[in-house]
Amino acid sequence: MTLDELEVGKSATIVSVGGVGALRNHFLDMGLTPNTQVTLIKVAPMGDPIELCVRGYELTLRLADAAKIEIKDVTDIKYVKNYKERINDIPHPQVGEMGIYHVHKKGDELSAGAPLTFGLIGNQNSGKTTLFNQLTGSNQHVGNFPGVTVDRKDGIIKNHPEATVTDLPGIYSLSPYTNEEIVTRDFIIDSHPRGIINIVDATNIERNLYLTMQLIEMDLPIVLALNMMDEVQENGGTINVNLLEELLGIPVVPISASKNMGIDELIEHAIHVARFDECPGRLDFCDENASDEQAAIHRCIHAILHLIEDHANNAKIPARFAATKLVEGDSIILNKLKLDENEKQLLEHIIIEMENETGKDRQASLADMRFTFISNVCNNTVIKPLESKSHIRSVKIDNILTGKYTAIPSFIAIMALVFWLTFNVIGATLSDWLSIAISWFTEICDKGLTAYGINPIVKSLVIDGIFGGVGSVLSFLPIIVVLFFFLSILEDSGYMARIAFVMDKILRKIGLSGRSFVPLLIGFGCSVPAIMATRTLSSERDRKMTMLLIPFMSCSAKLPIYALFTYAFFPKYRALVMVILYFSGIIVGILFSLLLKNSAFRGEPIPFVMELPNYRFPSPKSVWQLIWSKANDFITKAFTIIFVATIIIWFMQTFDTRLNVVSDSKFSLLAIIGGLISPLFIPLGFGDWRISTALITGLTAKESVVSTLTVLLGGNTSSLSTLFTPFTAFVFLIFTLLYTPCVAAIACIKRELGSKKAALGIVLMQCGIAWFVSFIIHTIGILLGFA
Repeated sequence: MTLDELEVGKSATIVSVGGVGALRNHFLDMGLTPNTQVTLIKVAPMGDPIELCVRGYELTLRLADAAKIEIKDVTDIKYVKNYKERINDIPHPQVGEMGIYHVHKKGDELSAGAPLTFGLIGNQNSGKTTLFNQLTGSNQHVGNFPGVTVDRKDGIIKNHPEATVTDLPGIYSLSPYTNEEIVTRDFIIDSHPRGIINIVDATNIERNLYLTMQLIEMDLPIVLALNMMDEVQENGGTINVNLLEELLGIPVVPISASKNMGIDELIEHAIHVARFDECPGRLDFCDENASDEQAAIHRCIHAILHLIEDHANNAKIPARFAATKLVEGDSIILNKLKLDENEKQLLEHIIIEMENETGKDRQASLADMRFTFISNVCNNTVIKPLESKSHIRSVKIDNILTGKYTAIPSFIAIMALVFWLTFNVIGATLSDWLSIAISWFTEICDKGLTAYGINPIVKSLVIDGIFGGVGSVLSFLPIIVVLFFFLSILEDSGYMARIAFVMDKILRKIGLSGRSFVPLLIGFGCSVPAIMATRTLSSERDRKMTMLLIPFMSCSAKLPIYALFTYAFFPKYRALVMVILYFSGIIVGILFSLLLKNSAFRGEPIPFVMELPNYRFPSPKSVWQLIWSKANDFITKAFTIIFVATIIIWFMQTFDTRLNVVSDSKFSLLAIIGGLISPLFIPLGFGDWRISTALITGLTAKESVVSTLTVLLGGNTSSLSTLFTPFTAFVFLIFTLLYTPCVAAIACIKRELGSKKAALGIVLMQCGIAWFVSFIIHTIGILLGFA
């Protein structure tokens, strides 16, 4: 029997894990090893993927991948109460005390104040970014779904100017599966940090310690930060920290990053072990006396150690780490060791002998050895509650939000509510108030400059140019803030991960994985972080395909354009027009992805393997940080890029080629430049040079479209009716929805793809698609009598 045949609510024991390559290794690293019990929790509304409970956490798999996992001993779920008594709090060893764990020193002690570098490493969604913010005082954004951190971030530890800590993408093991995991592994191997701070989710310690064991094998000074200890204790659980230190051979510090508990002690321990070069007290996790299997793995690893020790020293790779990587079949490490053919053959003979003795292949044997050790450690040190409050709450919420008949309606209802509150109630009202305040301030300044008798040209620059352009963009700031407020709540709560689970089968039909949904959803906020978030996808095919689709998701920078035109032409149907625009981008993206799927991007999307975190109440601090960050970015852009663009537009609109003041802007420099490309837009129904000029400035920042039109219309946006009819205004909105993203997004695409030609190709492709779709809509409108 295979795992895809298991019924909901049933448990079974894994017999073997089929498949080959990195995906199979990833399954093993996630804890899907032989003799492990798994429980089928739920099937997605579309019938695929499925949600499993393994080693105390929830994991998603597709049915096709589950079919490769053989199971036995199917039973009903039975919760067995844990009657073990709570462990009394034991005083934790102070910094500098050896305590009950033993360390060894590899190098010389560094003098006080000498530079120290740390890598902050842990599983996805373990609280790394929250801890990084506490360590450094930074304000990096935190989210409750896997893959929030997709790039490394450096910061100085508070009160320790000599110590630099690097926040690295979350990984499950040092056998890289996705691009962000490679970033973390390369940092450890190539950058040689002085120490490692390994953050572990104490509520899911068994799965998290798998990475810890591999980090210990790196033989670097390491401190284990046992995060979320407050949640463990609130739910009636406890962990014997001192015994855990003894069994692992490294210092362990209980903390709560979100509540800033234990952070100072963690910093002190980290500085101490790094300065004195105190490395783990044990590197060998095989128990040669436990069973024949364990003894066989023990002999295999130690035989490889003797074989490669000199090669590992020359390559500056820890020998124990290199030995276990060779057992896994890691080609990168094998190439770095530069073994000769005889040594390679001997290596293979050693591993085959181990496989024959254990009855398992090399990857499964090694994963089983590690999880066996972890299980023993947890049995001796951890008392878990029956079920955490957050998990009980998550199950109840998921009955609705991921239910078979309620998941899709719930998603549509939630997004409709967000749009309605943003564009019709809260955001629109606040935007109106701010617009009135800006108009009032502009009028006061206008009267003041007139009373002062300032030169009319200078007055025009200040009032019509700067106040008109920048002020028109700033008035839409509340809409941006409100939208990001709701998006951050969805992100922090853990709902985004569920949406990926629900939408996987739908996205697979257009050639993508459910994991692509998170970058696409982030694209509704800003294309730049969305493009960077594609690093969480393990397949280059899926990465590039998702990257091409992100610009079709309507980013927040386009909101001022939508708001201006819906206020001017569709005041009674603003929310409806907004919904049409957003869904139009999604529909065009789907059609384009189908084209890509059957042409340049043939093949299957990546497997859907993702952890589903418990729902959590959004952190007010995290929500505020995201809102402040986006508001600050918007205001900064308004007073830099848009400010400069506004002055340039005003100047070119005011003067002719001989720098004489023009009586009519149609004789200006700007009219000449805009007139060169305006014929391209005549078939779309908006061939005026002022419109084409606004679209050009929109390449720098989409908000510039609004500021440019405002300047060109003399600050009177009600004059838009002289350029557009309601129908051509709608066609214009479709064009701005689909045409090339801003310069920052194009630069990000160029960096991710490493090719200027590819970035330029995307620019031309987006403009071509925008023109074609707008032309089709305009033509249909003429046939139906709208134009």
